[in-house]
Amino acid sequence: MITRYHAGWVVPIAGRPIRDAYVDVDGGVIVEVGRSAGAGSGRGRDVDLRGCAILPGLVNVHTHIELSGLRGEVPPAPSMPEWVRRLMARRAGSAPDAAAMRRALAEARRCGTALVGDIGNTRAPVAALRAAGMPAVAFRELVGFDEPDPAALVERTCAELDREAGHNPRLRLAAHAPYSVSPALFAALRAAAERRRLWPLSVHVAESREELEFLRSGTGPWRGLLEELGRWVPGWTAGTPSPIAYLDNLSWLGPGTLLVHGVHLTDVELRRIAETGATLATCPRSNRWTGAGVPPVARFHAAGVHLAVGTDSLASAPDLDMFAELAELRRLAPGVPAAALLRAATLSGAEALGFGASHGAIAAGRTAALIAVAGAGQADDVEEYLTGGVRPQDISWVGGEDRDSG
Repeated sequence: MITRYHAGWVVPIAGRPIRDAYVDVDGGVIVEVGRSAGAGSGRGRDVDLRGCAILPGLVNVHTHIELSGLRGEVPPAPSMPEWVRRLMARRAGSAPDAAAMRRALAEARRCGTALVGDIGNTRAPVAALRAAGMPAVAFRELVGFDEPDPAALVERTCAELDREAGHNPRLRLAAHAPYSVSPALFAALRAAAERRRLWPLSVHVAESREELEFLRSGTGPWRGLLEELGRWVPGWTAGTPSPIAYLDNLSWLGPGTLLVHGVHLTDVELRRIAETGATLATCPRSNRWTGAGVPPVARFHAAGVHLAVGTDSLASAPDLDMFAELAELRRLAPGVPAAALLRAATLSGAEALGFGASHGAIAAGRTAALIAVAGAGQADDVEEYLTGGVRPQDISWVGGEDRDSG
């Protein structure tokens, strides 16, 4: 039976918002989108949501669900290396909190998130995502600046992924960062992704100024931490002070790469990211908390970067509310069109995670993972309304279950 949802606005993302519109849904799949909310479907039931705007569920392209138990436990820091030290000290000897992960995913859904890109160092997030039924890509992140046999480590990890594989989440590989992963391990991860078609890959990059110092001279707080951990490799040099050139030299730039943070990238580097088709994920609230800095959102947009949005973890963000992240982006970049910010939080994220044909937009044949935002139906500029801060209590799910359709 077709259900016609009538709304004050339908925001397809891939096209301009439609005032007084409807979305027809059958069996969890969008059948038709059209104008004139007064027109009955004639083929099923009608649902009146004229006070609302309907849009696709948001896409949180970068978080760390396994850190959910550390909510409020790792205070802000003046620099990224200092915050990481605090995180490591707090996390030492503790296993991921399964109950906290369940609560975090339930919170994400209440706040309108339909799809997640999660980074984990253990198996725990896979089980949590699977139990929650949250469509997701679960990246298994590897760290190893002094790894003696990178190829063997990657093969062992791939074997673990094979044993854990299922319909959802989709399991992929990630490198932590240029200061914690050796060139040989980067190469082994890239080769495994190519051989096994495990796209996308993910990596944190240019998150802190200290990373730039490390790549430029092999000195600074990141080297200090490696030495303390007994992981420093004497004689190591990056060969370039540019984080993006460093990854480019390792063949890590392209449409199958998700670059996370990019707070300290130059315009030249941003243009190179745009040229290669890689996606840049920005997490502004987390960047402020960890002392990484303020992401230059307007420059991201001006460079034509394929931009997506994440919250990062509950260890560095107050919540997993993507509408709150959107409001922060709007505050940081008042001149960027609201439509571009909404696309970053929906379709661009879905495309980066490999769900571009099913999630992130409203069109016939797509999964009906749709949300209705109360009050937005009367807005004159619905896109500005949606980037201005939406309360979780104003969000409801419509159209069927937001489950992974493959």
